[in-house]
Parts: sequence; structure tokens; C-alpha cells
Amino acid sequence: MSYQEREIPREKLEKSIQVLDSDEGIRIDNGASRIFINKTARRYCINISENGHDEFIYKNSASEVMGFLADKTESSSKIFSY
Repeated sequence: MSYQEREIPREKLEKSIQVLDSDEGIRIDNGASRIFINKTARRYCINISENGHDEFIYKNSASEVMGFLADKTESSSKIFSY
């Protein structure tokens, strides 16, 4: 199996979060930081990685994730599915 990464347009981010499988993830390259979003059976895990420090936040729905990301991402951020 080969590793495939594809860029996601910002307007499709919420839909991409909604349909995440447990073996998939989303990465947001956000200036000096990176944000990783994964989904377990019960909730979403958001990992904010900046300057070697990781912070983990958990949300129960895609809309909660989007609300959290609203002021954490820059308009120039690149978004990838992996």
C-alpha cells in the first residue's frame, strides 16, 4: 500500500472532517505550526504542534472541530488529507 497525500480546498474541510476514517488524517500547515486532525471511534483528536510542543484537544463533532479551528488557522494555510 502506498502513502497518498492530497491537498484539500478550505471550503471542503468540514466535509473532509466528517468523513474521516480511523486510519486517515488531515494536516494543516499553518505558518510555524501544524495541526493534525484524526478520528477515533468516539471523537476527534486535534494535535497542535508548534516549536516541539504538542497540545491535544478532543471534540465530539465535525462542527465542534470547525468552531475550534476558526481562530487557529490562517487564510494562507495549506490543508492536506493523508
